[in-house]
Amino acid sequence: MNTNISKTIILTLAIIGINIYTAKAQQLDPALKDLISKGLDKSHSLTINNLDAEQAKIDQNLAKTVFLPKITFNGSFTRLNDDLTLDGDTQNLLMGTQKLLIKEAIGMPFNSPFPESIPLSEIPNLQDKNILKSSVDLDWVLFSGLEAHNAIKASKHKETSLNYLGYAEKDKIALKIIEAYDKLALVYASKEVINATKAYLSEQEHYVKKAIENGLAIPISLKKIELAQQQLASKELEFNHNRILLIEVLHQLTGEHKEALALLNPKLQSITAISNTATDKRNEIKALEAAEQAALYKSKMEKSHFIPKVALKGHYEFIEEDLSLLDPKWFIGVGIKWQVFDGMQSKLKSQKSKLESQKYRAQREEAEELIAMSIIKAQLEYESSLQNSVIAQKEVELATATYEMINKQYKNNLASINDVIEALTDLEKANFKLQESYFDQRRASTNRLHAKGQLTSFYN
Repeated sequence: MNTNISKTIILTLAIIGINIYTAKAQQLDPALKDLISKGLDKSHSLTINNLDAEQAKIDQNLAKTVFLPKITFNGSFTRLNDDLTLDGDTQNLLMGTQKLLIKEAIGMPFNSPFPESIPLSEIPNLQDKNILKSSVDLDWVLFSGLEAHNAIKASKHKETSLNYLGYAEKDKIALKIIEAYDKLALVYASKEVINATKAYLSEQEHYVKKAIENGLAIPISLKKIELAQQQLASKELEFNHNRILLIEVLHQLTGEHKEALALLNPKLQSITAISNTATDKRNEIKALEAAEQAALYKSKMEKSHFIPKVALKGHYEFIEEDLSLLDPKWFIGVGIKWQVFDGMQSKLKSQKSKLESQKYRAQREEAEELIAMSIIKAQLEYESSLQNSVIAQKEVELATATYEMINKQYKNNLASINDVIEALTDLEKANFKLQESYFDQRRASTNRLHAKGQLTSFYN
């Protein structure tokens, strides 16, 4: 019976070891994709970045509104200390002129006395002291000297840069969630190894107890098995603590309920292999390219202050009664504004923005070099991880064969219980190492996807 159980345990350990290959052709676990989606929705940094992008879009609309007419309604009441009138000599001159015109109209000689029966018109005030006004003004920029045009371009490239930064941040969040999920999968895989070893030790304990009862073994052998069980229980406790911590990490990253996370049963699945030559431009590079263009257009915008601006101005008075003799009822006109010298401010601001553009270009070139190096490093690590998995698999096969041999020797009294426990421990370590190699292989594969700019397509 013990021999059959041992074979079952070995077969279980072998199945644990090859689980990675059965899942190799699969894509990301749907549960993992769901966690990544929830993590992206929860991310405060992504929310802030999206708000910044929305602000850049509003800046574009603000620049466009420069060309929309501005209509303003005005209303006021003013009381002066007195009416505004002409001086006395001017009024006398106007009254005398009025008499001469009347005499001429009725055919009287100009030097004859003016008839008192004919009324004269009063000289109107230049401005009455009570002034009630209601009017509307129209201001309309017809040409901004390309300032608005360049401002729109700058804001548009800024929005594009922020969007690409958001995509890059999504990749970073996805990497954190995938790593935590894979670590949880490693914990569960290690738990299976522990359970298999625990089952063997339990059966071995039963066998040794029977052997002691029949005088075929000594109590010290049972003590050694109990010690191995305690050591295994310590490992089990450690893995359980790791599971709790990883569930907490996933909860913090995704906002998913801990109860739901505790029900997950992740597996160490290898990501589908990608072409060695296929490489997409990283979002970080695209963001820096857009930021460089935004700074260039900002420089052009500030330089365009010297270009003349053309605007239309209109005014209309609704209340005509209180207008002065010099005030028009309405007017409309076109004007030009040309700032030929502003104390070098526009030039200096333009130079500053141009330097900012050059800074982004230098950052982009540096990032391209670092990414090129990271691609090579990720490729080498991925190849090493594949080789390490093969080596770990061979070590499992060797540990399995060694255990089977020593177990048979023990049944024939050719080996001690210490040899059996040591062989089982070596097999357990080999399986742990194999699972860790699968974890490292998956990490290397994920980092390789990220380095090549292809990670987004795997979690979207």
